[in-house]
Amino acid sequence: MEQSQWADRGQLLQLDSPESAVQGNCVGVSRLGSVQLSGANFSIWVQLRGASWVEAKEGKFRLRRGDWIAFERDSKPVLQADRHGLCVGLNLNAEALKAMARYADGGLYAGRGRMGRRDARVALRLWRQAAVRGADSDAASELNALRPILLHLAGVQRELAARIPRCPGRSRSRKRQVFGRLQRARLYLEGNCDRVVRISELAELTSFSSWYFSKTFHSLYEESPQAASARMRLEHAADLLKSTTMMIGEVAAASGFDNCCSFARAFRARFGVSATRYRSAAANAAVGRADSAKSASVARKAALATGT
Repeated sequence: MEQSQWADRGQLLQLDSPESAVQGNCVGVSRLGSVQLSGANFSIWVQLRGASWVEAKEGKFRLRRGDWIAFERDSKPVLQADRHGLCVGLNLNAEALKAMARYADGGLYAGRGRMGRRDARVALRLWRQAAVRGADSDAASELNALRPILLHLAGVQRELAARIPRCPGRSRSRKRQVFGRLQRARLYLEGNCDRVVRISELAELTSFSSWYFSKTFHSLYEESPQAASARMRLEHAADLLKSTTMMIGEVAAASGFDNCCSFARAFRARFGVSATRYRSAAANAAVGRADSAKSASVARKAALATGT
């Protein structure tokens, strides 16, 4: 039974895995390869090198080295790696998720975050082991092969899972269900940082009323959905200022602001400086880091040449 699939050097991999298919696929994307998930499976991805772009029902995302992102069962993400990109993921069906809940008392959730280099190296090693051990095996062996990597990823999400007790509900399972819906809404906000998201959209996504959604979101994340959306859009603007040459007005428009004046006020209130000064400071810091790296490289070469 095929357990590992790869899209490399511009290849397109289309996965449509019904519930009767394998418990989980180890999927890799590299060097302009792309993957399209049209099935109904949960998926989680880790960016190991370069960058990737993802488009899903929750919006558009850019993954950089060390980022992880997870999508719900009907998100249908499409992932494209850049020319230096390397991203690995798991495509999990319902049985694998149920087993995950037994392993880690809760399972995996939609969301986005970062992991350190050590966690990323461990994730890659366990992913490779799962791909090898799960090949040509039965369903029970597949789940055993996936268990180490699933437990590791659950550990990466432990800070998220720590919020579950704050969710309303009499039972642990109900709290997890509410948490999963709110996590998806939060991911939706991150994926739509180019516009103002209406509460009604988020309520519809989670199948809650607008009032219940707003109250529960604020209780869980300690900020209102509107405040979270504004913060994420400003952080998106800051990233554009650092990573692109877009004009300030273009950055404002790409971050969902109607005019430059409102953007300027909001940006200064958030970061304490104007967008122009923020960009200049970021550029100077980048130059400083490059100079430091160059000096360190020269020092290492000199040390090797002298044998010290």
